[in-house]
Amino acid sequence: MDFKDYYQTLGIAKSASAKEIKQAYRKLARKHHPDVNPGDATSESKFKDITEAYEVLGNAETRRKYDELGANWRQYEQAPGGPGGGANPFGSGWPFGDGRWTVNMGGAEARAGGAGDPFSDFFHTFFGGAHEPQRRRAPRNKGRDVEQSIDLTLEEALHGVQRRFSIATRGQARTVDVKIPPGVSDGSRVRIAGEGEAGVGGAAAGDVFLRVRIAEHPKFRREGRDLHTPVDVALTTAVLGGTVEVPTLEGPSLTLKIPPATQPGQVFRLKGQGMPGVRSHGERGALYATVTIEVPRRLSDEQREHYEALAEIERPGKSGRKKRRARSNA
Repeated sequence: MDFKDYYQTLGIAKSASAKEIKQAYRKLARKHHPDVNPGDATSESKFKDITEAYEVLGNAETRRKYDELGANWRQYEQAPGGPGGGANPFGSGWPFGDGRWTVNMGGAEARAGGAGDPFSDFFHTFFGGAHEPQRRRAPRNKGRDVEQSIDLTLEEALHGVQRRFSIATRGQARTVDVKIPPGVSDGSRVRIAGEGEAGVGGAAAGDVFLRVRIAEHPKFRREGRDLHTPVDVALTTAVLGGTVEVPTLEGPSLTLKIPPATQPGQVFRLKGQGMPGVRSHGERGALYATVTIEVPRRLSDEQREHYEALAEIERPGKSGRKKRRARSNA
């Protein structure tokens, strides 16, 4: 009978904490669980080894005794009554049951010491004493989480939305109602607790995570809680000043005052017209309006006359410009 290194089975160091042991067991158990690998004899064998290792290392007292055994393994092996007739190195009073407790492996219960026994001779030699039976529960595993995507418009992300959609878990499709909170961002996840795959051994079911995908908007670009949009300003308004209407995501436009000599690319900030944050208690970001200058494509005769007169005035060395300067100096 060979010594079984349970630490190696779980892929952990002998100094591992109880938390690390549990994490390693859960990770491996999910990977090799018979429900995940139906008909795979190799995975089933590994799952039995993993469960056996955790049965010992997952309990502080049995782990202590196992660590003691590891240090004295060769001594016990050669002692009278060892594997060839030796006594249990921990004494006859070690209360680990009579081998009649059960281990649940994905719906099929295997009885230690009986038909379908999942554990090794090594385990029964040292952890299956012949005294008072002690039932031990197999570790419970939370069900697998499920992730799906959900498509939203920017307006739906602004106000939040309630959706009904179908999810396929536990071998069947189910309809679930979910409320998407205002302010969700592209790529964020919304959790629906307990709607994932069923747990193992009576453990809680997993969760469903909805990965949010927000469609591009034709007018607005989002950066965090802020929105950005271009705003067209007439050439004369940019030069002389005036007002323009700025669209908002909610619908109604806002009137923006444009000061004289406004330049292309100049940005105006409209406070509180951006997106809310999921945890900002209704506080919203800003809307940034970036000026684009509208150059007229067609001119009336009168407009052309005025633009030509302006060009004449601005031409260097012209008398009209000199007279104007002279008046300003008078």
